[in-house]
Amino acid sequence: MGRIHIVTDSTCDLSNEELEQLNIHVVPLTIQLGSQTYIDRIEIQPEQFLQKMKSEKELPKSSQPAPGKFVELYEALGKDGDQVISIHMTGGMSGTVQSARQAADMANADVTVFDSRYIAWGLAFQLREAARLRDAGASVEEIIARVEHVRQNTRLFVIVDTLENLIKGGRIGKGMGMIGSLLNIKPIATLDEGNLVQVTKVRSHKQVVKYCFEQFQQETAGKTVKAVGISHADGMGTMGQSLKELVEQTGFSSVDVAFTCPTISTHTGPGAVGFIYFAE
Repeated sequence: MGRIHIVTDSTCDLSNEELEQLNIHVVPLTIQLGSQTYIDRIEIQPEQFLQKMKSEKELPKSSQPAPGKFVELYEALGKDGDQVISIHMTGGMSGTVQSARQAADMANADVTVFDSRYIAWGLAFQLREAARLRDAGASVEEIIARVEHVRQNTRLFVIVDTLENLIKGGRIGKGMGMIGSLLNIKPIATLDEGNLVQVTKVRSHKQVVKYCFEQFQQETAGKTVKAVGISHADGMGTMGQSLKELVEQTGFSSVDVAFTCPTISTHTGPGAVGFIYFAE
């Protein structure tokens, strides 16, 4: 029986060291910032990107990898009859998973493509479980069933700290944005079936932390918390650290923290925080 290889994209928030350790292959997205194009996490790092983005008048654009990039990797990994599982960021925010599906149809390899319906740590939790099961000798079907279970039991909140990128991206009008900024409004959204949906709006960092932690307590009551992650675009000082400390006070000590990738911070803008947990 051949081996099973795992492929993902650059929005997963796992460090390069962990990706290497778990033997997970990454096909990166690209980012256009002004007149420059960068390969996500290879030619530009998250902190550096955030600084550059602040000085740009127009919103950066992220592009999914071309199907050809996936085909190349799938065929290299599957050439001896090995199988490939390709797990990607939500199709609700990017065409990456669609590109991977097209490539799977074109490639001379046995490839199963899975839409994580998440981003950041929400995607990372699925990848970790997939790697764990692969190493334990599970089949592709068993791995996909487990990853689907993780997907169903994961919750993600994303908090936008400044409305600037939403205005630049045309998602809200300038007038509305100015009012929102003056009132210090912090929209809180979740990913529902892979699509970003606003759940509430609050008016301070303190209220964000309170709301997210209350949701966490309610939704994990009577369950075992398996993973908690905080993805941020320079938002640890305002919200991330407080959330992390509250979660740790419940007895869960291994909260993952990552400065999120450029693809995500393009959508959210500086100061944003993603709060993600998986419990069963």
